[in-house]
Amino acid sequence: MEPTKKGVHENAKTDDLAKDTESGQDEFMTTNQGLRINDDQNSLKAGERGPTLLEDFQLREKIMHFDHERIPERIVHARGSGAHGVFELTESLSKYTKAGFLQTPGTKTPVFVRFSTVAGSRGSSDLARDVRGFAVKFYTEEGNFDLVGNNVPVFFIQDAVKFPDLIHAVKPEPNHEMPQAASAHDTFWDFISLTPESMHTIMWAMSDRAIPRSLRMMEGFGVHTFRFVNENNESVFVKFHWKPVLGVHSLAWDEAQNLSGKDSDFHRRDLWEAIESGNFPEWNFGVQIVEEKDEFKFDFDLLDPTKLIPEEIVPVQIIGKMTLNRNPDNFFAETEQVAFHPGHVVSGIDFSNDPLLQGRLFSYTDTQLSRLGSPNFHEIPINRPIAPVHNNQRDGHMRQTINTGQSSYHPNTTGGGCPFQAKAAEGGFVSYHERIDAQKVRARSHSFFDHFSQATLFFNSQSVPEKNHIINAFRFELGKLETPAIRERVVGMLTRVDKTLAEKVAEGLGMPVPKPAENLNQNIPADGDPADFQPFDVNPELKISKALSMAATVKNTIKTRQIAILAADGVDGDSLNTMKLALEAAGAKTKIVAPHLGFIADANGNKIKVDQSFLTSASVLFDAVYVADGTKSAALLQGEPDAVHFVNEAYKHCKAIAANGAGAKLTELSAVGSKLHGEGNAGEKITEAGVLIDHSPDEFIKAIAQHRFWEREKPGKVPA
Repeated sequence: MEPTKKGVHENAKTDDLAKDTESGQDEFMTTNQGLRINDDQNSLKAGERGPTLLEDFQLREKIMHFDHERIPERIVHARGSGAHGVFELTESLSKYTKAGFLQTPGTKTPVFVRFSTVAGSRGSSDLARDVRGFAVKFYTEEGNFDLVGNNVPVFFIQDAVKFPDLIHAVKPEPNHEMPQAASAHDTFWDFISLTPESMHTIMWAMSDRAIPRSLRMMEGFGVHTFRFVNENNESVFVKFHWKPVLGVHSLAWDEAQNLSGKDSDFHRRDLWEAIESGNFPEWNFGVQIVEEKDEFKFDFDLLDPTKLIPEEIVPVQIIGKMTLNRNPDNFFAETEQVAFHPGHVVSGIDFSNDPLLQGRLFSYTDTQLSRLGSPNFHEIPINRPIAPVHNNQRDGHMRQTINTGQSSYHPNTTGGGCPFQAKAAEGGFVSYHERIDAQKVRARSHSFFDHFSQATLFFNSQSVPEKNHIINAFRFELGKLETPAIRERVVGMLTRVDKTLAEKVAEGLGMPVPKPAENLNQNIPADGDPADFQPFDVNPELKISKALSMAATVKNTIKTRQIAILAADGVDGDSLNTMKLALEAAGAKTKIVAPHLGFIADANGNKIKVDQSFLTSASVLFDAVYVADGTKSAALLQGEPDAVHFVNEAYKHCKAIAANGAGAKLTELSAVGSKLHGEGNAGEKITEAGVLIDHSPDEFIKAIAQHRFWEREKPGKVPA
């Protein structure tokens, strides 16, 4: 294409955000100063074979920019993926808060969301066992509100002063910089074994919540207790929840490890492709509200970030829905440069005295200054609010705003007193007038020293398969340790959570169940009495919370599920197409997986495009497997070891498997076994959980919707 006549590029603005974009489409190449470039292939030299000249300003600018393209990665949450979207309010919260975007049902607020792992570097795998970050930037008309949370509702520590210790412990060990993005090493578990307040979050981290099937299929939590403040300056406590419309689903641990090798970008790719295909991820937004008068009525402390409010005690009220509908145009400019901060709030949302939250209010500004190199990081397009910005802050590294006028201070008369301070009635933020009458101390409330009751609640609330996965996760993590004493201390702490859990973990480690040390908690001031800092036991009324188990999640849809259809030359085209159309009509995505790329021919000679070969594919990339009918196709697949392994592995990971006609012969060679074939009483099909031979597409669809058939898990049963 020819460039425009003048080569002038105008910055485009999106409808929701003031974001500069530049594609270079139909434009002349220029320097960063706008000078058109005649030759971008050669540096300026003294003769064709001579030295490069110092005066080559084009080379200097280009190389300088390249040399500085990278900024320091986040110390935590370095590995992330982001997307744009919109939040629509469905229920007014005007009774509780004056926040403008929570007043009128139907109000739509632009958002940018970043999901992340915590421990690994930018180049680490998506599939690490880890807590996931779930950060949402609301671009409201009153300013930006950042809800910076995780996919786990609690945290490892109670006071921000311990955060550097936690992260230093979980990061690769400093003497040899190993392991990357993994907590299965001595320093992490040494810290945990001496910090019993971490035990509730550890239970979540060892559960399947730490290996989500998709970023689109995990919950999000604000973690801390915040405040809502209404127009009458009345306050309530609030906790924030994101509940995925597709349900909460996980991977198998073996599957996650395999996926790290097959596609370490699995979660990032899944999110990107879902949005690109129009299958926009959705979450319902909910709140748990506690009146101030009820602050002390629970058997846990609302300000303790290692505690959650069980939904059976305070139900989650759904107030809106978030939809992610646009991928970033540029990963660095948006996903990497987005700057979140729990202190970015709007009038009507305020803080509690949670000591971890209080520390985060300091830490995030400091972090952004280090990463982005300037106090002007709010002017980067992805961070720029849609609300107008007027203040007396000036200058600084990479300042973009050109401030006019004489005055840069307040109060002033040279600028007419502008910008004016806003009264509360005009939207000015006023901190909640909480009465505080206390001595200045370095201490924690005694109510924070129940470290095990909610860890026990979480474990008791899990299904049998989920409990087994937690046991195996502890066995894996602790089995990697080199120091027996650390392993013993951790298992000793598990006896305070659940004795059966401790016994089974110890059995897998080949060790007796130890007794907890007398001084279990090591977070003790130098002149403190250890007895004053030890955990106490609580016997809560609530013993099981169904909301804590993924067994009760949404299982009525296969939308966006990835289904592998195994086929080869000679496949029955009708069998293949009938299943393919039915699955896609139900919202699933299908891929034809065959011995080679290109095309295969069905039994009638019709060409069928192959999406992936067994060399480039694997069962771990899919949610379910279907083997189509066709005598020749089945024979070819039976002679393909990778095809047999494909079915074996899907079976091992408890996925739905279906086959029709001759396609069932492939399952006979696999671990599924021949016992599944034949007729039962009155013509009833014989099946094992999630394995369907000669069943209808509708029955296969129902099976896929169950996500996994964990009851198939039996050690040593599947040679995959």
